[in-house]
Amino acid sequence: MKSRRRAQEAGSMLLKYIQPSSVSRNNKNWFHSAVNTEPKVELHTGAAVVDNLRNSDGKGIAETVFNLYKNQETHMMNMSEIFTVIEKSGIRRSDPRLATFLSKLSILHEHLGEKNTTLSNLHVDETTFCQLTEDNLVLLNQIVRNDIIIPDWKSFTNQITEMFNRCKDNQEGEVASYIPQLSRYNPDLWGMSICTIDGQRFSLGDVNEKFTLQSCVKPFTYAICLSELGNEGVHKYIGQEPSGRNFNDLSLDTSNKPHNPMLNAGAMMSCALILKKIFPCLGLAEKYDFLLNYLKRIAGGEFIGFNNSVFLSERENAYRNFAMAYYMQENKCFPEGTDIHDCLDLYFQSCSLEVTSESLSVLGATLANGGICPITGENVLNASSVRDTLSLMYSCGMYNYSGQFAFKVGLPAKSGVSGCVLLVIPNLMAVALWSPPIDSIGNSERALQFCEELVEVYSFHRFENLNNLVSQKMDPRRQTHELKTLNTLTLLFSAVAGDVSSLHRHYLQGVDMTICDYDGRTALHLAAAEGRMHAVKFLLETCRVPPSPQDRWGHTPQEEAFRFGHDEVGRFFDNYLI
Repeated sequence: MKSRRRAQEAGSMLLKYIQPSSVSRNNKNWFHSAVNTEPKVELHTGAAVVDNLRNSDGKGIAETVFNLYKNQETHMMNMSEIFTVIEKSGIRRSDPRLATFLSKLSILHEHLGEKNTTLSNLHVDETTFCQLTEDNLVLLNQIVRNDIIIPDWKSFTNQITEMFNRCKDNQEGEVASYIPQLSRYNPDLWGMSICTIDGQRFSLGDVNEKFTLQSCVKPFTYAICLSELGNEGVHKYIGQEPSGRNFNDLSLDTSNKPHNPMLNAGAMMSCALILKKIFPCLGLAEKYDFLLNYLKRIAGGEFIGFNNSVFLSERENAYRNFAMAYYMQENKCFPEGTDIHDCLDLYFQSCSLEVTSESLSVLGATLANGGICPITGENVLNASSVRDTLSLMYSCGMYNYSGQFAFKVGLPAKSGVSGCVLLVIPNLMAVALWSPPIDSIGNSERALQFCEELVEVYSFHRFENLNNLVSQKMDPRRQTHELKTLNTLTLLFSAVAGDVSSLHRHYLQGVDMTICDYDGRTALHLAAAEGRMHAVKFLLETCRVPPSPQDRWGHTPQEEAFRFGHDEVGRFFDNYLI
């Protein structure tokens, strides 16, 4: 009781400290003003959405979650419980959408003065918990209900790990050597990162190693141009057809335009449009900053750097690209007034931007999510621009292997000669792969193997259903609420076994805890008949199911408990039958 009282007092001090008396408790911005920080980008759901987060008893989701995980004796919650749920879902503690929650928790930790207690091991009462989570209710509700795009995250990541390890043994390919800096990569490096449209993250291998984007930047410069200038403003200068030629070939389409933005010529034109059509009054330095900051927003603030030595080497060995630029200038392809040297500099700078597999996966996940960055909620790119970008990644993104890749894998992707491959599964996730050894066309050998194995196991190929193969493959997107019959069966079996953890999951997923079988027997009937006291208490105290439903023979759960000799369980019902 002493520790409970101390935590309540500390919680009150926290509220007093970070909530000025002149500011309403319901004002969502009071925390930011109190600690003198700028609010981070978050999903703006509106008060109406938050107010709708109520269960059938009219309780808010914060109260519901607290009651589910609190200690029944002390009526306090250990914050490790909620952190465990978050991390099991695939959402990271470092997710920007949880920044406010963590900041408030840090302030509470500081005011409690418990130096030997970790941040995630604090005990809080219901009022303090509601204050801590009020700015993040939408995300926390999504997490605890397991209402995320890949609900069984552990099984999915276990399967991905097996694929990753198999691909690690692939020793095919050679490290790119057309500039010295690329040839210095260790051929044994191999990293993979996943980011889903709900912000679930998973990484394996050398995911913190930095590498230059090279051609992987081309979809993003194109998408930026589309979002800023519109379809007509861009396609006046860039075509949309595969060329059937090498990525650096000196050729144009029949309209004297670059065939598509995934080739060098098309990517140069994207840079020319950024220079001359988007804020044309800005200089080259400002345009570089504009591009870098735009990409950082797409990446949700994840790492994006710059490799100056690669940039200088690109420029020193750019005879072919200079020839292409002069050829386009001769054919009057560029916007009027374009300085091709400035254009090529911005192009080389864009290719020399550095990322990790982690940051590249978020860049791709923004494309998978229709232009909305999953980890910040910011709508960075226009949805129609993303659609057009993914269409051209599908048909032109893998150099001269694009047709075969579309046939085998059936997903939008883009590769770079640094060994990176960005695979986008629309409306689901992005996979960033990096391994320096590439084939003769320019695609990473290990990454190609991973992509092919992925669609062998999962029904991700865009035309999978046309071949009637979906049932033979796994689909991690399938939600449990799609199978109501299975829900009923698993709920009832959980009650029979006294599996309270399983009952927790059903309750948070919105399953009706009063559903019954053909004979009218509910989960409470079965738990009572089997003498499962903890399950009975959970159903009555937390789920608040009716205490005396009757089955087809008129039997109540209490009668079932006594009938099968579980007198203690039977007497427990007396508290609810008054």
